Amino acid sequence: MFLSDVSDRGAMPALIKTLAFNEARLRMIAENVANADTPGYRAKQLNVDAFRQALGEALTARRTDPSRPFVVESGGEVATLADGSLRITPSEKPVDNVLFHDGTNVSVEREMADLAQTGMTHELATALLRDRVHRLQTAIRGTV
Repeated sequence: MFLSDVSDRGAMPALIKTLAFNEARLRMIAENVANADTPGYRAKQLNVDAFRQALGEALTARRTDPSRPFVVESGGEVATLADGSLRITPSEKPVDNVLFHDGTNVSVEREMADLAQTGMTHELATALLRDRVHRLQTAIRGTV
């Protein structure tokens, strides 16, 4: 109970939710790339800006009431479940004037750019979370 009280404060819940979102986004990108040659396949997307806004709103709500659960809701794509985990459901990417002859709208170049962006965000969130855990471990051990 005490450890969960300590780990569920500050930036840790936001970092954990960010990692979960990034993991889902990386899987979605991999699925899009894997299906790039599938006739009629429509690429999926996760709205990063909407997730960031929802994460900011959850952080603001948490600041006003620290006992409140950390809930991130972003349209129909991201929802916080009763156990605190995220349910992430990608939506279909709209056709932006690019529909290939086989009926697909997957741009491998765009997917690779999304992959690089998501990878960098994931690395940053991982490093920040690792630092927080290290600080907790140091405090528990009582060492400097």
